[in-house]
Amino acid sequence: MTEPPRPGPALRIRLPQVAPSVREFLATEAGGAVLLLVATLAALVWANSPWPDGYTRFWQTTAEIRVGGAGFDMSVLHWVNDGAMAVFFTVVGLEISREFTAGELRDRRMVGVPALGALGGLILPALIYFAFNTSGPAARGWGIPMSTDTAFVVGILALFGPRCPDRLRLFLLTLAIVDDIGAITVVGVFYTERVEPTGLLVAGATVLAILALRWLGVWQLPPYILLALVLWGAVHVSGVHATLAGVLTGLLVPARPPRDDQVTVVPVYVRALAEESNATRAGLAVAATKATVSANERLQRVLHPFSAFVVVPAFGLANAGVHLDGAALRAALTSPVTLGVMVALVAGNTVGISLASTAAIRGRLGRLPGQVRYGHLVGAATLAGIGFTISLFITELAFTDAVLREQAKIGILAGSITAAVLGTVLLRVLGERMPLCSPLTDEPVPRLPPRPWRAPAPTA
Repeated sequence: MTEPPRPGPALRIRLPQVAPSVREFLATEAGGAVLLLVATLAALVWANSPWPDGYTRFWQTTAEIRVGGAGFDMSVLHWVNDGAMAVFFTVVGLEISREFTAGELRDRRMVGVPALGALGGLILPALIYFAFNTSGPAARGWGIPMSTDTAFVVGILALFGPRCPDRLRLFLLTLAIVDDIGAITVVGVFYTERVEPTGLLVAGATVLAILALRWLGVWQLPPYILLALVLWGAVHVSGVHATLAGVLTGLLVPARPPRDDQVTVVPVYVRALAEESNATRAGLAVAATKATVSANERLQRVLHPFSAFVVVPAFGLANAGVHLDGAALRAALTSPVTLGVMVALVAGNTVGISLASTAAIRGRLGRLPGQVRYGHLVGAATLAGIGFTISLFITELAFTDAVLREQAKIGILAGSITAAVLGTVLLRVLGERMPLCSPLTDEPVPRLPPRPWRAPAPTA
């Protein structure tokens, strides 16, 4: 008896995965979220310890950088918020530029749904907050619930999200990028108190100098870094918030892929180094290799870990220290500022993002990536209500009154925690019922065994 033929090797079909650069960005953000959470808890413990005055005194300590008669003199809190956070916004600008130039967002069909969803997540939360606070100093806080904290959202997806969440992460990353553009615009336009023309002129000249470097094809980082420092100082002097210098730097640093001639010349320098090893040829080989990677990607590789693991946790430690005694919590329960921020973060983002994204899909302006479904969209929209870093940042700009700041921060903490819990539960439940991994991506598909050979029937 002939043994039946064995089936052929399993055929495994995979859907396209996100680019390695996006994976690296998301992994760094997820790791930074853990440190941000630790820093936030440390700030809350310190501010509610027997030594709460020490928390305030430390961040109000003056620190200065001076060369001759020129320099900057600010408190430690302002160095973190105005100086270090410029690095964070530079990374945001770099990521925006890279994704639109050479990354996942070149496919405009992938951008339409999250982009319009982000607009819904910007507009509706602001309107909800304004409904709670229609007049007075509290009305200036309408920008607080407009932003999504990418680090926390990505971190929660990594720790508690459904299996194979890459496409959902990409959707949220795209949404967060557009959201950041809106939040940065709000900061620059609506939360600038005064404008100094001389500073703006110097800033404009510096931007032109960076554009000249781009036009000349300069790929080395030091010229861009030097001009970025000049731009930061000029924007700070102008009265516009200095972190906008970081955004401009990130957007202007070249993100174009290398030219073919830059790639093909590398083996020439490597062969020359192999023939005779010396410092000059080694330097030329290294320089030729660096030129094959865009200045944007190289600068982001340097700044992103520092931003995620140092700058953002330091910002959380400096700004999340809210005194949570009984009186403060009772006042927050009836405060229009606290309630407005909390409701706007949770309901505003969930409803605004879901409705705007659905309208984009129905209007054929884009599509959801991969195996993402409407249910995942609602869960992701709820998770986008975690508005922490930029929300705290705008709180410092919007309010000069300490009580309003405290009430807004309580609303940010309460709303972000609520959004995190609800979004996680939704995505976990949906992850079981509607997995983000297609059967085509997870399970091998066995090949059918070949038909046994049969002799042809005899003919007459």
